[in-house]
Amino acid sequence: MNIDGKVAIITGGASGLGEATARRLSALGAKVVIFDMNAERGAALVKELGDSVLFQSVNVTDEASVQAGIAAAAAAFGGIHICCNYAGVADAAKTLGKEGAFPLALFQKVININLIGTFNVLRLAAEVMAKQEPVGEDGARGVIINTASVAAFEGQMGQAAYSASKGGIVGMMLPIARDLANFGIRVNTIAPGLIHTPMMESLPKNVVEGLNASVPNPKRLGRPDEIAHLAQFIIENDYINGEVVRMDGAIRMQPR
Repeated sequence: MNIDGKVAIITGGASGLGEATARRLSALGAKVVIFDMNAERGAALVKELGDSVLFQSVNVTDEASVQAGIAAAAAAFGGIHICCNYAGVADAAKTLGKEGAFPLALFQKVININLIGTFNVLRLAAEVMAKQEPVGEDGARGVIINTASVAAFEGQMGQAAYSASKGGIVGMMLPIARDLANFGIRVNTIAPGLIHTPMMESLPKNVVEGLNASVPNPKRLGRPDEIAHLAQFIIENDYINGEVVRMDGAIRMQPR
C-alpha cells in the first residue's frame, strides 16, 4: 500500500513508538490521527506536524471513546487505511511475592489495556476499512499492525500479566487476518525487544549500559524510529500478512 495520502490511526501516538510512527507516516504523506490520553503532548505534535495530523483523546478500553475517535478520523480525512496499535502498559508483579499474590486488579488492568484495548480499536477500524473502495490492484482496503513484545515468548519474572497480554496479541493475529482477508485487510504484529523509549531515560546510566550489552548485535537498545521503519515496510509490502516480526537484535530474554 502506498502510504502517501492514506489515513492512519495510531494508538499511543503521543509518545515512544507511536510518536515515532506518527512522525514517519506523516513525513511520507499520510494523514495521521493520534489516539492518546496525553492531550498536552498530542496538541503539541499537531502544532508541530501540521494540518495533516489530528489528535483525539481516546481511552482504548472504552467502546464509546474509540467509536468517537474512529468517527472523527473518518469524518476529518474521509476514511481509514492504516491502524497501528501501540497503546499499552507494562506493570509488573510476581505471581507470589513478599506482599502476597499478584493483585488481580492489576492483572486485569494490563489485559484490558494491552489486549482488549488493541482488539477494541482494530475491530472498529476494520469496520470502516471494509466499506471503502480498494486502493490497490490486490484489492487492498486496509492494514492493521499490532504491537506485541519479545515477552510474548520469553517473559521474565514478574511479567505474567504483560506476557499474557502480548501473547494474546500474537495468538489472535492469525484468526483476525483470516477473518478480514475477504475485505482486503491485512493484519500483522511487531514484537519489539529492548527499545530506547522515554521510559529508559529514567534508568541509571549503568543499567542502560547493561541492557545495551545484553543485545547480541548490534549491542545497543533499539530506536523508536527503527520500529516505525518496520511499520512502514509492513504497510508498503502487500504480501506480508498474518505475520509476527521480532525486532530485537537477536536477544532472548533471561528469567530476570
